Amino acid sequence: MEDHYNIPTAPIVTARFADYILKDSRSHGMLLRYSFPPHPVGFIPRSHLKDYIKGNDPYTGKPLMQEIIDALTKPLTEEEKNPVVPKRPGHPRLLPPDTEENLHRLFLESGWTDGLPIVLPTEERVAEMLTGTDADPNQVVGRMSIAYYEEKLEYTVEKVAVNAVMAGCRPEHLPVLLAIAATQHPSLPSSTTSFASMLCVNGPIRREIGMNCGLAALSPFNYANSVIGRAWTLMSINFGEARPGDTFMASTGHNLNYNNMTFGENEEDSPFEPFHVEKGFKPEESTVSIFRGWNVLGLGLGNAEEMAKVLRNLPSMAPTGTFVMDPLVARSLIDEGFKTKEELRKFFAEKTGYPPFAINFMVVGGQTNPLWITTDFVYTETESIDKWIPKDGIRKDKKPLRMPEPLVCKDGICTLPG
Repeated sequence: MEDHYNIPTAPIVTARFADYILKDSRSHGMLLRYSFPPHPVGFIPRSHLKDYIKGNDPYTGKPLMQEIIDALTKPLTEEEKNPVVPKRPGHPRLLPPDTEENLHRLFLESGWTDGLPIVLPTEERVAEMLTGTDADPNQVVGRMSIAYYEEKLEYTVEKVAVNAVMAGCRPEHLPVLLAIAATQHPSLPSSTTSFASMLCVNGPIRREIGMNCGLAALSPFNYANSVIGRAWTLMSINFGEARPGDTFMASTGHNLNYNNMTFGENEEDSPFEPFHVEKGFKPEESTVSIFRGWNVLGLGLGNAEEMAKVLRNLPSMAPTGTFVMDPLVARSLIDEGFKTKEELRKFFAEKTGYPPFAINFMVVGGQTNPLWITTDFVYTETESIDKWIPKDGIRKDKKPLRMPEPLVCKDGICTLPG
């Protein structure tokens, strides 16, 4: 406003965020004249808000209204006209040698982990991880920041491999992680609201790396689902510079931030076309799709009318909805007369008032109960995985690392032994 329209500007932000706002302003060369009323302002009686206006800025101690008047009337200083933009420091490629115990402590105390134990990313382990792709280790994959207006730091294939090692991944998982990194979307936001994220993998790679798309796919019983979701969190922390109280301001946070609701779509048992095909990809292509939202409601049961009712009453900050539903639910919707997901979208849009493009359906589950999960997740992007896969195919161990597979009775009957 000041530069383009010559209109004096006096931004106001509550005092709780004063340090963050001033630091962010300096880092972007926008030395605006902020005033800071007391925190919070939401759901506060009008009489208290009037007292805020008549009182002092709790951050500076000066009368709040006079600060606002001065911001609008006093000429800009030379420092405000010509701010210096500081650069965020990069991280060293290697750390000095130390004991394993001390290095684990260093990673934890430096805020480079999610608080859970990690695999130390030694040169040997990172080199092994890099065999999971033909891409040059120095190739820039993208740039990321969890704060929209922070300087975005760039990261390479090697840096993605480092975080993959930390998360406990194997080389076979690296192409998926590089695709996630290529979206440049962090799983963590800087917002004060507590967002959650979701990853859906489609295509042949799901089966090649042993992802779970069926029974217990969202539970802690699958190696690939677990480490891929966790690696996205670690990349968001280390590439996006996520720091609580500094860049990460979520009031309570979200427990899904650990593994980001990661799964493969159950294409084999779904009567609908796979999600990535909806987005213009071929069935034989492998992709990863990214979602973000706030609310997740489990154990939904009922027909399309009931699904629409739950979505319509879901408290959300945006008119969006993504259903994660068991194949049994998908088949029952077919029986109701919905032959395509597009027909479903039109029905749900009429019932909820949401735009059709903002409603999505993912099929995942083991067909033990026709349950669906309602979320207000927003679809963000689908990225190809294939370009990161080596020419010779997925790099697997001689004996691929797998957890026990769920017992699935294809005919609906499990015969008791003996």
